[in-house]
Amino acid sequence: MADNDHKHAQAGHGDGHSAHSEHAHDHSHGHAHAHGHGHSHGGHHHGMPADHTNAFTIAVALNAVFVVVEFAYGYIANSTALMADAGHNLSDVLGLLLAWGAAALSKRAPSARYTYGLRSTSILAALANAMLLLLACGAIAWESIHRFSAPPAIAGMTVTLVAAAGIVVNGLSAWLFVKGSKGDLNIRGAYLHMMADAAVSLGVVVAGVAMMLTGWYWLDPVSSIVIVAVIVVGTWGLLRESMQLALNAVPANVESDAIATYLRGRAGVDEIHDLHIWGMSTTESALTVHLVMPGGYPGDAFMDEIMEELKARFSIHHSTLQIEQGTTDHACILHPAGV
Repeated sequence: MADNDHKHAQAGHGDGHSAHSEHAHDHSHGHAHAHGHGHSHGGHHHGMPADHTNAFTIAVALNAVFVVVEFAYGYIANSTALMADAGHNLSDVLGLLLAWGAAALSKRAPSARYTYGLRSTSILAALANAMLLLLACGAIAWESIHRFSAPPAIAGMTVTLVAAAGIVVNGLSAWLFVKGSKGDLNIRGAYLHMMADAAVSLGVVVAGVAMMLTGWYWLDPVSSIVIVAVIVVGTWGLLRESMQLALNAVPANVESDAIATYLRGRAGVDEIHDLHIWGMSTTESALTVHLVMPGGYPGDAFMDEIMEELKARFSIHHSTLQIEQGTTDHACILHPAGV
């Protein structure tokens, strides 16, 4: 994020969320607060988001073309499942574009107004992707229910072949994002979109073969409803986690209790309070905390050591440490019980 490490002592109260000055200074007004910021010259505290431009380019192009082809053949074959899958694929193209845009915006440098840059757009994109998936599922289920009572005759062979092509297209698209999905909720949203489409296509293939063998055309809407249920279950975790990040919850991969225990165990630290941890983006976390140290400011090396440890052990990419001597009460009304 920013480009240099700095520590400064500052008098007064506060919980350390807005200390972003670019110089070191000391004030002597009865007690001191030391703030440490993990801003590094070479990605020391902030690794830039991975570049998935090629993956997005290929996936968007493949799926945009396939949407047109699948919808056309779905209309010709009179298949709700095929047309619904095309509609779902269209929502995935929009989802991919959202994720792509957020990935690009997250690389924007901080400014005077956006002091963290635009990293949090990746959280908004993940949340939008989850909601888009659920809306697409609702539309598919609605159309399937309407067709269930009077299922039309369907060209099973056409449905099967086109859906099989969809498995290839969506499977390849998902593979492009599988690596990035493990550590980035935004990329996981794109990955889940592609995997969901591959699952839909597989279900349509099964239904198409079954209809050719049995003539049971009601299998078309039934398969759509079953696939929708599977997608909703898979999407719920993405929706929950992206909503939590949007509300500044502690990221799922960060252990706040372990961090509190680590900080309390540092030499010279009597107690900690106002420990706040939140996601700056879908890949980066931030922390602010007050350290009560009766002996006063422990020096830059001590601060550097803690920030390095927070990054290496606890995935905290940006930390603000405020030192107090405990002579007055600095606790804010927002801090969780016990910290």
